[in-house]
Amino acid sequence: MKKKVIIIGAAGRDFHNFNTYFRNNEKYDVRAFTAAQIPDIDGRKYPKELAGKLYPNGIPVVSEDELPKLIKELDIDICVFAYSDVPYQKIMNTSAIVNAAGADFMLLGPKETQLKSTKPVISVCAVRTGCGKSQTSRRIIEILVNKGLRVVAVRHPMPYGDLLKQKVQRFATVDDLARHNCTIEEMEEYEPHVVTKRNVIYAGVDYEAILREAENDPDGCDVILWDGGNNDFSFYKSDLTIAVADPLRAGAEVSYYPGEVVARMADVVVINKIDSATLEDINIVRGNIARINPEATVIDAASYLTVDKPELIAGKQVLVVEDGPTLTHGEMRIGAGTVAAKKFNAQTLIDPRRYTVGKLSETFVKYPNIGTLLPAMGYGEQQISDLEKTIAATPCDTVVIATPIDLQRIVKIKQNCVKVGYELQEIGYPNLENVMDKFIKKFNLKK
Repeated sequence: MKKKVIIIGAAGRDFHNFNTYFRNNEKYDVRAFTAAQIPDIDGRKYPKELAGKLYPNGIPVVSEDELPKLIKELDIDICVFAYSDVPYQKIMNTSAIVNAAGADFMLLGPKETQLKSTKPVISVCAVRTGCGKSQTSRRIIEILVNKGLRVVAVRHPMPYGDLLKQKVQRFATVDDLARHNCTIEEMEEYEPHVVTKRNVIYAGVDYEAILREAENDPDGCDVILWDGGNNDFSFYKSDLTIAVADPLRAGAEVSYYPGEVVARMADVVVINKIDSATLEDINIVRGNIARINPEATVIDAASYLTVDKPELIAGKQVLVVEDGPTLTHGEMRIGAGTVAAKKFNAQTLIDPRRYTVGKLSETFVKYPNIGTLLPAMGYGEQQISDLEKTIAATPCDTVVIATPIDLQRIVKIKQNCVKVGYELQEIGYPNLENVMDKFIKKFNLKK
């Protein structure tokens, strides 16, 4: 008898686990995916063209709120938890719901889900959303490219649109972002790679197909860099795993799933943001890493800011717009925009909650701890429209934009704007240059 399965996910790890473990597995019958974290992704279907011969009708995607009812109605045997950046309490609450409804609870690990590349693989992951993983990836790419190597980045999935069209996506220019109808959240991850013209970046749904195309990229490929999302572990078997930890959320490295998995697996741990964290919190992170992964190389780093027009902040009433997922399921209460506003003596940070409309209002209801920051939510056209209306309605002198993209290209902003960037800066020794030199020597990649 086949085991009947529900995969509990958020349009990312869930699809990957299905593709690598369940798709052609005659022992299982996946009856549904559930959706959480990301708005408006339930009510879809995982298409039959991607689901394979065992699923000629595709697989429905439904809301996680329906999980207890579905387990009973579909006589489910196993529920597989497959999304990231969640506290352990959430994991066990979900396990209790599943067990109470009569089903088993499963977590799949790297052995069953990681794919092997023909190229050397560096994986950059993090213990939480918003640790500075992307800036760490950019720093590593900069080092490798400067040494004459061709790097192809592969990003953790964000398939929020047409799944069949998103099977494999390649981004080499800003125009590719529009061609693939990217959401703001997707652009925040892809745009910083393509604007530098140092490398291309792949993403999508089917990560084996993505890997094979990345290995044979028309511009060449010496190294695959996995640019991991949330705090998930890599989809690819890695020759070097780098984890980024955040002392502004000290303790998360041992209390979030699968962030602790990442911290325990890492060859290198980058403790970022030590320029803005307290010594006490830095030492908490350092102590936890030493306890759970004493063999890891630890690199200290700062997330330094670039601000294009600081004079538009001083003495002004400002609205700070930050990266959306970092504020929502990343639970950050302070980001680069807030740091810049305080550093350059803003008079007031305007609270946007009185001025939100539509989907933005719903975001603050779902994530009430965001506070006086505005998340740059843009998972769909309605959210982008509501973001534009919210910014327009907020009485401020200046909008401080701390997302990784050119937000003014996406929404019209009538107020003055200041763009805040952030890059990784290693402090002292060891550093990423040392780590990359050893990696290059190990795999004989010298050009």
